[in-house]
Amino acid sequence: MGKFKINGKWLLALGYPQGPVVSVAMTVINMHFKHSSEEEVKSILTAVLAAPANYLGHETLSKIAVKLAPEEEPERIERKLLEKPVPYEVYGASFIEEGARAQMNSAVHLPVAVAGALMPDAHQGYGLPIGGVLATENAIIPYGVGVDIGCRMCMSIIDLPEVALDGQFDKFKKELEKNTVFGTGGALNIAKEDPVLERNEFNEIPLLKRLKDKAVAQLGTSGSGNHFVEWGIVELTDDNNGLQLPRGRYVALLSHSGSRGLGAQVAGEYTKLARELCPLPSHVQHLAYLDLNSEEGQEYWLAMNLAGDYASACHHLIHKRLIKAIGGNILARVENHHNFAWKEVYDGREVIVHRKGATPAGEGVLGIIPGSMTAPGFIVKGRGNAAALNSASHGAGRQMSRSKALKSITGHELRTVLRDHNVTLIGGGLDEAPMAYKDINTVMAAQQELVDIVGRFIPRIVRMADPGPAED
Repeated sequence: MGKFKINGKWLLALGYPQGPVVSVAMTVINMHFKHSSEEEVKSILTAVLAAPANYLGHETLSKIAVKLAPEEEPERIERKLLEKPVPYEVYGASFIEEGARAQMNSAVHLPVAVAGALMPDAHQGYGLPIGGVLATENAIIPYGVGVDIGCRMCMSIIDLPEVALDGQFDKFKKELEKNTVFGTGGALNIAKEDPVLERNEFNEIPLLKRLKDKAVAQLGTSGSGNHFVEWGIVELTDDNNGLQLPRGRYVALLSHSGSRGLGAQVAGEYTKLARELCPLPSHVQHLAYLDLNSEEGQEYWLAMNLAGDYASACHHLIHKRLIKAIGGNILARVENHHNFAWKEVYDGREVIVHRKGATPAGEGVLGIIPGSMTAPGFIVKGRGNAAALNSASHGAGRQMSRSKALKSITGHELRTVLRDHNVTLIGGGLDEAPMAYKDINTVMAAQQELVDIVGRFIPRIVRMADPGPAED
């Protein structure tokens, strides 16, 4: 062969594809065929390129052939659904739409399903219905948690008399506008310090590492859609309320939001991964799950919990700014997630309880169930109903889709209902008008066996995102 040595340019001219095969072929030929002529090498490499499968067993040429042979796609075998679904209870059955029932009927056929429940505010969503609760065996469903991971309620009861809100109404309104940021991409240009930003997960999980800058920018802000921050009056109706406060009326701050862009991207990435690893029939493919014993399942679990803690930090920073601005102090706080998954015990064994738009309601557990921008919200104490998987509704629930609300509700109608209920609205759109929601009192009546009411919140000044596309 003399001094002839093949190079990358020569191989590309021969028809070899750009990539690892070029360097492998150069190494193999220059090491094992260095005494062959250029024509002999050309003949050998042309033959391998034409039929790499014929050379997979060759002692030396197999190293080239394996780089050329197309990789066989692993056969995707769909997981078989349960022939007999696991049982689930329905609360408020008379006013739950058929679409929500159909989604729940699909979910309880999953091979990892243990039990389910449908809350009285239920309506159709994606994957699990909004208001759907599902317990699974050692498996986590990213879309069963939802896009807005850790979406939660937070209420701070403040040491100011009720007259302070009326007497300083303009100040409360001004500070609410000044100290809140809403909507997709919304960020605060202030110093960001919170322990959640120092969590190891931001360094250990590649996706979270990429999302940290966004998380820092959006810390202390709120989402769009049905998310809000509002001033109002809380009336505690029970001395045994779990808050160590006497019954009476108090100024309160109530907020509803989640984990912002961080949670949305975690949900999207791990839902895609779950669908690749867990093939399911097309009508339940959004409910693809990750085994919690797998690396992917553990990674999502850590990311989900971080997103939940991030959502909590956002609320706490909003409340801290606003309460400081109006010169108050916190007497008590109530808060809870309603898009999350928990490890809990059901029927004597550990399960993963997914609450997609549902409030934890274990025995004695406090939570908040909001109404609408004009309807009351409720502080509740859970009754620990096992059939409901220790859950309750997360709000009134929609009775109109956003598109239907925009078509059927006028600005005049919204202004009228706001005036009738003495509510001042900042931002917000017709898709969030009170008429788009079920009657919260009817919803509460349907879950008396799930929670006890210990307090009532009346909204007075409501801040929401300006009208536009919803974040979740």
